[in-house]
Amino acid sequence: MLYALVRTLVDQGAGWDSIIFINFEDERLSEFSLADFNDIMSVQAELSDEESWFFFDEIQNIPGWEKFARRIADSGRHVFITGSNARMLSREMESVLGGRYLSSFIEPYSFSEFLNASGVAYGKREKLSTAGRGSIQRAFGEYLRFGGFPEILHLSSKREYLSSICGKILLGDIVARNGIRNDRALRLTIKKIAESVRNEISFSRLHNMLRSIGLSISKDTVISYVGHAEDACLIFPIRNKFAEFSEREGNPKYYFCDNGILGLFLSDSEPALLENLIALHLRRRYGEVFFLKSPKYGIDVDFFVPETKTAVQVAWRLSDEAREREFRNLLKLNNTFKDAERLVVITADSAPVENVPEGVDVIPAFWFLLEG
Repeated sequence: MLYALVRTLVDQGAGWDSIIFINFEDERLSEFSLADFNDIMSVQAELSDEESWFFFDEIQNIPGWEKFARRIADSGRHVFITGSNARMLSREMESVLGGRYLSSFIEPYSFSEFLNASGVAYGKREKLSTAGRGSIQRAFGEYLRFGGFPEILHLSSKREYLSSICGKILLGDIVARNGIRNDRALRLTIKKIAESVRNEISFSRLHNMLRSIGLSISKDTVISYVGHAEDACLIFPIRNKFAEFSEREGNPKYYFCDNGILGLFLSDSEPALLENLIALHLRRRYGEVFFLKSPKYGIDVDFFVPETKTAVQVAWRLSDEAREREFRNLLKLNNTFKDAERLVVITADSAPVENVPEGVDVIPAFWFLLEG
């Protein structure tokens, strides 16, 4: 993203001498300290007297960098800063930078971005042709299994790369950041959350699951582990719109930031991966997403998007049993919850579905991910 910004500035007439780009993970900067930031300003002044643009990658590696950032922001200069761990969270930046910054959360590729980067066309002509649909479906299979990290496209050892990313998040951004001594307990906590994707999970239930495999940690520790994983953008919750506030806060469903990361923890994983992919898509596009569950009315619907008033069920395949369950839940919802104006079933199967109830749309997952 930083390189793209630089190219845009140059295309608009900025001179290369006015661009200062520093990657603080470069080993040549291993002894860089807060005092050395002054040298950056001196060198910039020697290079150009034009308006300058500063790009600092992984700046959190330098202790005290916030003081320099505030000083340079106060001077009215253009500064772009990136960081890939929990120390760069918005709430922490607010405390050190005040209102001097705008934040942008960079996610892995959406499906359309994945297709663009893969060179797979997905226009109207491709959707209508057998060859075009086949190319999109093949790309969808890759995206479903390995997720949307950009580097994945160019690697043959995709799982090994994902393992290294997950290790960095777990060990680098959670264990080291929070001084966790029992990293095995953290890994097992994340694994149990992964195995519970698609289901509500309370801290008490998660604690009992860990105790059942011989892990002796307190419930408070489990709660802190889940919070750390959220802070590091490894997982995110979706809550039940029908529940009372206290229950909604305590019994969410958890999904993962990327399908490739989730897949590391699962073996027979296709239905869970599909639902996780839809959760990611809805959150990316609409922000506010819930699930709907009411034992009183016998309703259990995977997702609800208030902005579009859309209720979504996700089914890997619409077998007779799954077909009856998914349609029944949506039709019950339609009779009791008038806010749901669009009813959708998303499936991995692209074959036409017969005898679909009136008012329900059945959409293949790869088409749904490309809507709009």
